[in-house]
Amino acid sequence: PAGPRPGPPAGIRPAPVEEVGEARHPAVDAAVQAMTNAEALSPADQIAQYEAAYETLRETLASIDQA
Repeated sequence: PAGPRPGPPAGIRPAPVEEVGEARHPAVDAAVQAMTNAEALSPADQIAQYEAAYETLRETLASIDQA
């Protein structure tokens, strides 16, 4: 089994999501917002939040591929 994945170096924050107009997807926006909100949670709760966001993104991409 794989060990923990390294995160970004301390103090490094991702760039804000830019507005792209019509190309936005509500499920993706919600997943990105959930990851942003996870910063204030305990590490264990962050992991659960990131896993939920990952699953949302995976399902969204799969539905786009089927379209």
